[in-house]
Amino acid sequence: MTTPAKQAEALTPAKIVQTLNRYIVGQEKAKRAVAIALRNRLRRRWLAEGLSEEIVPKNILMVGPTGVGKTEIARRLATLMDAPFVKVEATKFTEVGYVGRDVEAMIRDLAEAAIQMVKSRRLEEVQSQARVRAEERLLDALLPRPKKEPAIPDFMRTLMGAGTEKEEPSAVQEPPSGTRERLREMLLAGKLDEREVEIEVSEAQQIGFPLMGAGMEGMAINLGEMLGGLMPRKMKRRRMTVAEALKVLQAEEAEALVDMEAVAREALEKAEEEGIVFLDELDKVASTGGGGQGPDVSREGVQRDLLPIVEGSTVQTKYGPIRTDHILFIAAGAFHKVRPSDLIPELQGRFPLRVELQPLSAEDLARILVEPEHSLLKQYQALLETEGVEIVFEEEAVREIASTAARMNQEMEDIGARRLHTIMEILLEEVSFSAPEMRGVCIRVDVPFVRSRLEPLASDTDIRKYLI
Repeated sequence: MTTPAKQAEALTPAKIVQTLNRYIVGQEKAKRAVAIALRNRLRRRWLAEGLSEEIVPKNILMVGPTGVGKTEIARRLATLMDAPFVKVEATKFTEVGYVGRDVEAMIRDLAEAAIQMVKSRRLEEVQSQARVRAEERLLDALLPRPKKEPAIPDFMRTLMGAGTEKEEPSAVQEPPSGTRERLREMLLAGKLDEREVEIEVSEAQQIGFPLMGAGMEGMAINLGEMLGGLMPRKMKRRRMTVAEALKVLQAEEAEALVDMEAVAREALEKAEEEGIVFLDELDKVASTGGGGQGPDVSREGVQRDLLPIVEGSTVQTKYGPIRTDHILFIAAGAFHKVRPSDLIPELQGRFPLRVELQPLSAEDLARILVEPEHSLLKQYQALLETEGVEIVFEEEAVREIASTAARMNQEMEDIGARRLHTIMEILLEEVSFSAPEMRGVCIRVDVPFVRSRLEPLASDTDIRKYLI
């Protein structure tokens, strides 16, 4: 686990921005805003307990067209901090009384993300111990231990008419000395991997409430969890190879070694102190001031339902209560038809940091194609390499691809960098289709290659209407 000193050294605002630059092109203002917000979360931990409780996170509202990096910034931020993260869309929620999800569901989703994060780490920590226990169970299946017959008490013998004579217990056949150890050596050496074995594995019993109303998905209670040890686990015999059995048994033993109560305690604390909720499409629930009639009623109701969650409240989850006071909320929206000022004033006040993301230019799109780690061009090159086809993109060709995407974004709906996915699929459609028959071929993508495949698309407005 990262120590506070190492985390402080690794997560300076400059280093956070530097890391984000590896994956996201441009949008410097947004990167700086989230870097400062993340650093302030660390600074808060170093304060006295009384003062730290008073410092609430400065929630961020990102305003900008789709496809410019809003979601990616938030997701990379959570990965960088190893924090529980959940992305939700405001349009999935509706005011209480209408059909839709309950706004508290986002916090329950965050709790689930935190549980999975902590549980995964705990499972990794017990793998060596689980391996040893799995090997013992597998050896028992390969070389069963002899079962001793229980001794029969004297009064039972009298009732059974056995008289007073005691029968000597039958001799138990023990396996030859050292057989189990030799079998263990063969198992560790992988010599038994292909042998089939029959093992007993536990079968989880999920008993819940099948009929749940809208917005009640988070309140479903697993009766198996409630009753705990009162309900015996169902065992099922399965036949598989030794190699498969070892993996299954190791996973089962690891699950048994993890203390889920401790996991839940740590996960809830992690969600409260480090959790990040990315609330997308907030502009879709902004009211246009239509006099409180029609869909505006539900939209404003969603905002009022969101308000206590963002302000700070306690949400009940099946793992326990979560306080939302120190969860970082990052909201985003295009705000084409409405403005951030169309949100209710109380909600506006809970997002004090407002960052405007700029539309992507042709130069930005060209950088997106080549600069980020695992960029789009690198992905296509790697995919075609699996077929033995080498593809090389000339610099001028990259600019031509970006220029075409930028022109289509201007003339059609601006979908930002997502336009590049459509362009690249059309550009390399023939190559991708014929790649299995082109092993050993090197394809050089130059400007004529790009124009020959994209010019008909860029010039024919009738076709473009049906494309993203």
